[in-house]
Amino acid sequence: MNKLVLSSESLNNVLEDKIISRDEIIQIYKNSENNPKELFSAAQMLRKKFKKDSVTFSKKAFFNIVNLCKDTCSYCTYKAEPGEEKISLMSKQEIKQLLSLAKKYRCVEALFVTGEAPEQRYQEARDWLKSNGFKSTAEYLVHASELAIEAGLFPHTNAGNLEKEDLKELQKTNVSMGIMLENVSDRLTKKGMPHYLASSKRPKARLEVLENTGKLGIPMTTGILIGIGETPIEIIDSIFAIKKLQEKYGNIQEVIVQNFQPKHDTLMSNAPPTDENYFKRIVALTRIIMPKMNIQIPPNLSPKSYQSFLTLGINDWGGISPLTPDYVNPEFSWPEIKKIEKNSNDAGFELKCRFPTYPEFFSFISKELRGKMKSIEDEEGLVKQEYWK
Repeated sequence: MNKLVLSSESLNNVLEDKIISRDEIIQIYKNSENNPKELFSAAQMLRKKFKKDSVTFSKKAFFNIVNLCKDTCSYCTYKAEPGEEKISLMSKQEIKQLLSLAKKYRCVEALFVTGEAPEQRYQEARDWLKSNGFKSTAEYLVHASELAIEAGLFPHTNAGNLEKEDLKELQKTNVSMGIMLENVSDRLTKKGMPHYLASSKRPKARLEVLENTGKLGIPMTTGILIGIGETPIEIIDSIFAIKKLQEKYGNIQEVIVQNFQPKHDTLMSNAPPTDENYFKRIVALTRIIMPKMNIQIPPNLSPKSYQSFLTLGINDWGGISPLTPDYVNPEFSWPEIKKIEKNSNDAGFELKCRFPTYPEFFSFISKELRGKMKSIEDEEGLVKQEYWK
């Protein structure tokens, strides 16, 4: 461990594995507004201590299963309305075709994404489910996940606030799952705020889903969204909420720190993108609050500067697809994996491909699923280089 002594006693305490309080974190953030150098140094030292010199990613195909959604978020361009050109209602045949293509591209992860319980709001969603032989989106996702396992890919489902019973069913085939917490602030759900028309984004509802995944022992990806009108203290409280869940259940494998980018067809189309200096301080602060966590930023949302975040404490690029677009951020294409590898190497880091589950969370998944991973797994529990390259 680098013995550099920082002038901040709180940061020195973090480096010595001591617990520091919310008030101390707020003070660290305030100090970083004038000069973030010490915050960045401490975050990088923690990252090096716990994550060494590699940076991981998941090679994925993005399955836009259904993008009808009962909620409306002010910043979301993913959601479609019936009749819109961008609507996606994937049939079983289309899922099979994309799985086959994903296997040819040597993708490892099948990312299944849906809108929030679309059948509760749209007759079109109910008709689509019926035509494929299902009553609910969750039931269809169970089937899609089984198809993915048969095809030799590993499912990671992100379908909003699923019921505990549905989570339990999906756990049989999904090696991990995801739900963005975004923020624990009730203020962001008030009239005129981004989550006003999105009941599923109520902090209590999101935290309950994460609580259920903890009880079930599902490796989970969650995260925070930066730049949607929150205050730094609301962000700090959101990271602490994730930390509290992790301390209780130990199933949160990764935290995404995502920067807001305005979409032309949304209510927040004229809002400015997240200020990069603010974003960088929050990324480093996340590492300070959760020193051992896997922390990622999406490289496509910071296309000109993503490699600079490697010095702020991150250790993962998330899912990157050589095959499908990012349907949530369609205007930002994935950088080529070779380009990401070069930029990572130039910054002093080795790029490695992981499964949708991090190796330290393998104990959460069934022996049957673990067995299916073995043929492409290396001695570190990552994906064999000769497979993904």
